[in-house]
Amino acid sequence: MLARLSLVTAVLWLAHSPAAAERILVHNQDQFSDAAKAVEAGDEIVLANGEWRDFDLVITGQGTAADPIIVTSQDAGKVVLTGQSSLRIGGEYIHVSGLVFRDGYSPRGEVISFRRNKQDLARHSRVSEVVIDGFSKPDRYESDYWVGIYGQNNRFDHNSLIGKTNKGVTLAVRLDSESSRENDHRIEFNYFGPRPVLGSNGGETLRIGTSHYSMFNSNTVVANNIFDRTSGEVEIISSKSGGNVFRGNVFLRSRGTLTLRHGDNNVVEGNVFLGGGADHTGGIRVINRGQTVRGNYMEGLRGEAFSSALAIMNGVPNSPVNRYVEVEGAVIEGNTIVDSRRLAFNVGADEERSAAPSNTTFANNLMAGLEGDSFLEVYGDISKIAFSNNVVGAGGVAGQLSSFEQRAFAMERAENGLLYPVDPALAQIGVSHDLAPVTLDQVGAPYYPKPKDGPVFDFSGKVIAVEPGNDTLVDAILSAESGDVLQLSPGEYTVERTIPVEVALTIQAAPSEADERPVITFGRPSLFELREGGNLKLENVVIDGALAPDSVGNSVIRTTTFPIKSNFSVEMHGVEVRGLVVNKSFNVLTLGKSTLAERVVIRNSAFADITGTIVSAKAETEDYGQYNVEYLDMSENAFARIGGPIADIYRGGRDESTFGPDVTIANNAILDVGLAPTNSSGASVNLHGVQIAAIKQNAVRSSAPLRVVHTVGTPKTQFLNNAFADTPEMVLDELVFEGEHRSDRTGNIFEDAPAQ
Repeated sequence: MLARLSLVTAVLWLAHSPAAAERILVHNQDQFSDAAKAVEAGDEIVLANGEWRDFDLVITGQGTAADPIIVTSQDAGKVVLTGQSSLRIGGEYIHVSGLVFRDGYSPRGEVISFRRNKQDLARHSRVSEVVIDGFSKPDRYESDYWVGIYGQNNRFDHNSLIGKTNKGVTLAVRLDSESSRENDHRIEFNYFGPRPVLGSNGGETLRIGTSHYSMFNSNTVVANNIFDRTSGEVEIISSKSGGNVFRGNVFLRSRGTLTLRHGDNNVVEGNVFLGGGADHTGGIRVINRGQTVRGNYMEGLRGEAFSSALAIMNGVPNSPVNRYVEVEGAVIEGNTIVDSRRLAFNVGADEERSAAPSNTTFANNLMAGLEGDSFLEVYGDISKIAFSNNVVGAGGVAGQLSSFEQRAFAMERAENGLLYPVDPALAQIGVSHDLAPVTLDQVGAPYYPKPKDGPVFDFSGKVIAVEPGNDTLVDAILSAESGDVLQLSPGEYTVERTIPVEVALTIQAAPSEADERPVITFGRPSLFELREGGNLKLENVVIDGALAPDSVGNSVIRTTTFPIKSNFSVEMHGVEVRGLVVNKSFNVLTLGKSTLAERVVIRNSAFADITGTIVSAKAETEDYGQYNVEYLDMSENAFARIGGPIADIYRGGRDESTFGPDVTIANNAILDVGLAPTNSSGASVNLHGVQIAAIKQNAVRSSAPLRVVHTVGTPKTQFLNNAFADTPEMVLDELVFEGEHRSDRTGNIFEDAPAQ
């Protein structure tokens, strides 16, 4: 009888115990699908090393805390998902690791999604040691997320997200369903690698929530991540929900700020912002109610206004959720801000944003700006901010902040790499000595290298001698590799086809005792076509348009008709371009739609007898805030008999999420420019919506006027010490701002200016 009872008990125990966990090695998508359908708690599906192309990887199931369902690579980093691939996770207690997404893009709205569909959201699941590298959609303005986190209690850790070039947030926490709110997600120890300037809104690296759901708490923790050169737009992190914690993150040379854009009661503490003196690098922007900003360290930041080291904004009275809720009940204390351009109160104050911060504490902050520059600025009412025990060591201080102690203090760098005051009396001001910034070796997928920061034209390749002749230049370029330098001997180079440029390439004159330069002629509408990966530098060569055909859209250098997702650079040094007269609109450089030149530099060059424009960057006409060039530098050149403008730049719309374009036109000789009947702008320089412009020390004679149209934001335009002869005064316009044109016009001289 006892034996029979023991047998029954054993059978019942086996019936209620889980089957032994399995480790299943799969070699193709069909095998994975079969394994995923049968997966149980504790099972591990292992993807065989190799390339998995066009893989819609979907996993769901019911794991447990003790026995999660695991999907991993045979060897970390050796399973590469390419083509049109994606990952979707449903169920609970799922752990995915070791995968690399590269050489393709997701056909969906996300590369990694913490949901299988709207009904099956991930819970208690984890993605770790996964890499997404350059897995961007081909059109820079086609939007997607690389990671979308839904559900509850999920963790995203030790991953590397590098080089997103298309529109859309790199990582988004979604609150668009009740089951995704108050989620307690953790985003930690990730490496957010370089995100280049997008040239449009939609380039955030991390966003939690949206304005529509900003009245809900997310309760997400973002901790110990590194944001390295994440410069897509003005908001690196956009917090659009409540109850979030941003702790221990490090920002390296990243343009923009950690922005508390919508939502209340967030905490920002123990973060480190190292700008390295790079343009537009910022710290923290404070908006909304109940925010805490304490113990953060900021050094070498060069942003101002929205990208200041610390920007406390004005709000909109009774603001709708999608605008600016006033700052109320903020605590800003124990922060260190050194070697930085700006700390500002009442940022954005205007007729709409008229609600000043209130019931706010600003205490025990240690600050030092740039010697001789304005540092602490006030743009509105600060009477409802309680200031105490704040110390400023350098930089100008607004009169309203006279309660701040102003005195010079020496600083030395501690073992944690941060600066602290030598004076023991300041030991309790600013950040704690216990702050331990996370390091690069502690974040990201450990098997995947972090990208280095080198020059575009790094001369890392071969120096290739090229001799004159028909298509000898074509053959050399088609066989060149990135970093190569082509040295052209004196003589004539005839090019019978448009040359595609798909690598970083330098073309220069070879050293010559007779100081003769190579002359390039071309028999097609364009000489060079920039494509994905193409960067071009020309030095000491002559380009002659004598053989070019009469064709619509003639241009010496143009971008391909297809979108270019990566930013690129074009440089011309000591170049002569002449004889572009075969039709009425022959340009030198034409930047087309869905392209962004990070930098165009033209120096010490000469341009003559050209019917079109020298730099045409006006293809983005939809007025969405998009534009075609970030930095344009045209200095120490000679322009003569140019039909169109030497620079024709357009950025339309009222979006405030980007910093450019930034244009410098300096020390040029400008003669007979912009007077062609086909020049619709009627200008020798035409800048529309440019955010920063320095037009200085140019000699302009017998030319059309300079034209500058201001649109959104706080544009900075300087006309300094230019000499105009037989040229009308500047044509200036403000499309949004009511008042006199916001430009500095100092030291300009006009002689014999014709009447308008």
